Order: sequence, then C-alpha cells, then structure tokens
Amino acid sequence: MNESSQHPQRRIKSFVLRAGRMTEAQQRGFDEGWSQWGIDYRPELLNFDELFGGPGERVLEIGFGMGQSLLDMAAARPSSHYLGVEVHRPGVGRLLHGVQELGLSNVRAMCHDAVDVLENCIAPGSLQRIQIFFPDPWHKKRHNKRRLIQPEFTELLASRLSPGGILHLATDWEPYAEHMLEVLNNCTALENSGENGGFVPRPEERPLTKFELRGQRLGHGVWDLLYRRGSAA
Repeated sequence: MNESSQHPQRRIKSFVLRAGRMTEAQQRGFDEGWSQWGIDYRPELLNFDELFGGPGERVLEIGFGMGQSLLDMAAARPSSHYLGVEVHRPGVGRLLHGVQELGLSNVRAMCHDAVDVLENCIAPGSLQRIQIFFPDPWHKKRHNKRRLIQPEFTELLASRLSPGGILHLATDWEPYAEHMLEVLNNCTALENSGENGGFVPRPEERPLTKFELRGQRLGHGVWDLLYRRGSAA
C-alpha cells in the first residue's frame, strides 16, 4: 500500500477525505459525545478493559459510515465492546448522536485512518471480531490500488485477531467481492468459513441497512465474506 517518491515512502490512502457539512444533529452529537465516547488518536496501544470499564468481546468496525448498523449491533449485544473507526466527521457525529439517543455504553469512536489505528493502537491477537461493511470499491481500474483490502492490509488485520477471531466483510460491488475473495483466500492466517471457499449468506448479526434494502428491491446483490483466524496463525 506504499508508493515510492523522492521523499520517504507515503502510504496510499484508501479513502478520500470529504469535508461534507455536518447537520445540526451530527454536530451536536460530535460536540456533546466526543468527550465521553470519542478517542483521540495517539500512537499507543489502547486498553480496552479500561476504555469500556471491564472485559467483553472486542469488536472493531472499520469505516462505519453513518453508523446505523454499528448502533444496531451494539444495542443487540450489550456485553460486546465496539470500537468504530471512521475518517468522515459527519458519520462520527451521527454515530455519537445515536449512542446518546439509545443510551449505549458499549461503543467508542475514533476519527482517524484505520491503518494507523491497527498498526499503533491495537495489540496483536487482541480482537475477537473485525468487520468491514461496504468499503469504497474504487470502481475505476486506475484506482483499484486504493482498495482497502490488499494483501499487506489483510495480513495486518489477521495479526490483530485472536485465535478463532472473526473477520467479516460485505460489499455490493461484485468485482470488489471477487477481489476480496482472492486476496483473503491467499492469506494463510485466515480460514474461509464459506462453502467451498466462497461467499456466505448474510449472518444474522449483520443488520440490513436502508441502502442494502433499497438495493435488494432494485435487484442488486450483496456478498458477505466470513473468515476465521487459525489457531496456528
């Protein structure tokens, strides 16, 4: 995920930071919720038990968008601890607004690049689940290198899972689904849970989003991928 230059190597970003305006509710959610549920990025390991006030399943969601599925999952599984990482402030504001509305105590948010967070803030073998739902597919061929799911990043993801930990991805863009499948199947630390090394039906714990329901009505497909870290990884 690096590109060479005359200067020290600069990592290719897997996102475009759009400065979209925040709604009043999003801004209020950010302003009122960040001090309680937001985590400022620092290049040091996070203490999950300290952050959440005790032990629990550790779940990392990368690129949660507006956060609705993350809120739904956190509400359904109050004993699990969810850390959401998203670079777009309106989405973070919307998530924090939802956390306040629902009275959730098991959600924390970071507004930073997920690669930095994984490399510097998450201890190896410390997560029970990582979920990445509908990442930017970068449709144009010349932009494919910006796709988040690449071999180097996949190895990083696998290294942060505990033995038996789950990596769950979903996309509505079939070429990206096939790309993900190829990359992930080539990661020796991960075992594909799909039949014959393929895709899986949507697991019940992943909520249907409004976007996904609209796509289904239009006949659009969605592909879920579920991998487990091997005990010898």
